[in-house]
Amino acid sequence: MSRIGKIPVKVPNGVKVDFTSDVITVEGPKGTLAQTYKPSVTFEQKDGSVFVGRINDEKQTKSYHGLYRNLLNNMVIGVFSGWTKSLLITGVGYRVEVKGNLLNMNLGYSNELYVGVPEGLAATADANGKITITGIDKQKVGEFAAQIRKLRTPEPYKGKGVRYENEHIRRKVGKSGVK
Repeated sequence: MSRIGKIPVKVPNGVKVDFTSDVITVEGPKGTLAQTYKPSVTFEQKDGSVFVGRINDEKQTKSYHGLYRNLLNNMVIGVFSGWTKSLLITGVGYRVEVKGNLLNMNLGYSNELYVGVPEGLAATADANGKITITGIDKQKVGEFAAQIRKLRTPEPYKGKGVRYENEHIRRKVGKSGVK
């Protein structure tokens, strides 16, 4: 039995989970998410929880067991409370501001960068260089945060660049006192 797959997914009040024709649909106060699934995985809803099972013990089926349990859990959390990623911009002259549905970023290049915020996500920026991305789909939030970080990855000497809020950059010692 999969260690991840055997854990039941708790469904809070106000969240509705539906399994029809190989599609999981989760509705909650923040929105609706849908995900297709393989028929080798079964779902059973009982007592405010969803139990994920499998029809055989093949290696691929075992992988799907844990995968679809986590995808369902992420969907339930997303439509109930949402997902958030925070990024920090570090560097002299580096700044970001939100203009409508665009992020206007100055990251040390000769031109400013304009990044469109995908549909279903929201981005906010403050004066201290902190970008907060929120949405109900964990995959979309993480992918958009990774795309922003990729615009100027943090460098190891001064730490300049875009990094996740909880990320630690290992700093290197530069050339000093070489004779």
